[in-house]
Amino acid sequence: MFSVVIPLYNKADYIEKAVVSVLQQTYPTFELIIINDGSTDDSWQRVARYNDARIQLIDQPNAGVSVTRNRGVLVASFEYVAFLDADDWWEPTFLEQMAQLIQKYNEAILFGCNYYYVKHGRCKVEPKGLTETFRDGYIDYISAYSSQFCVLLNCSFVVVQKQAFLDVGGFKPNLRFSEDFDLWIRLALVGKVAYLNTPLAYSNQDVIAQSRAIGGYKLYHPDAHFIFNADYLKAAEQQSVAMKRLLDGLRVRTLLPYYLANKYKSEVQAILAKVDFPQQPVYYRWAYQTPRLLLQLYFRLMKIGARSKQKLVRLGRRIPTTL
Repeated sequence: MFSVVIPLYNKADYIEKAVVSVLQQTYPTFELIIINDGSTDDSWQRVARYNDARIQLIDQPNAGVSVTRNRGVLVASFEYVAFLDADDWWEPTFLEQMAQLIQKYNEAILFGCNYYYVKHGRCKVEPKGLTETFRDGYIDYISAYSSQFCVLLNCSFVVVQKQAFLDVGGFKPNLRFSEDFDLWIRLALVGKVAYLNTPLAYSNQDVIAQSRAIGGYKLYHPDAHFIFNADYLKAAEQQSVAMKRLLDGLRVRTLLPYYLANKYKSEVQAILAKVDFPQQPVYYRWAYQTPRLLLQLYFRLMKIGARSKQKLVRLGRRIPTTL
């Protein structure tokens, strides 16, 4: 049995698709917990009209996504909790196939599946650091992630054992960036992770930038960003080559916008000093060695190019084709 938790904050244009994808699951035994985190649009009104005994609606003042998800787990009735973001959606067999994964690999405490990356209305599946022949099984989450730096798990295609979630403390309320990754790491350090290499969920990248955690390269305060709060992994980093590779890769990738903007300079420098730069991709070695003004110009030109490409894509969709 599954408890499905959807945190809801100002996703009126997307929430109904997410809800319908849950209600249409081929696996019938679940409850759907939707928690309105103080939405200011009509998101709440859109979900309130669903008349289904499996839906539990909770309304609360805005408290942030981590607090909201934690509350959902606390009120969950069942042993396994699936998360779904309000702007993503599932294939109809998501819960059915995740139930099969749990039965097959019942020593795991965290379960995930592959997914479609949706951008400009197009779906694609990216390499996840797994072998071509891998279909399902236990995985080394840290090694797999660090080999490709492509998201393996997020809050729209995972199932977690409720007790394990509670044992590690759930999502950290202070984190607003990579709060889910922080949780997966803590779970992977204490238990097994099982993975199904079949895309059963859709990660929607077409959401307006203001509604996304990473939209517009937001520079969160260090207290709210995972990479500034990863000291608890120091011992694991010293003992594991894979963990060192993972953390260094995340450091150079997530701190580049801070370096570019010259924000939180001392904190950023302290973290970058830990990085084994000769082992990093050429791009990041170049970026951190380039004078900041030239780097800013480079990214400005890249941004202009990206906008031009988006305009061409939109124009191409409007032009009728003839045979």
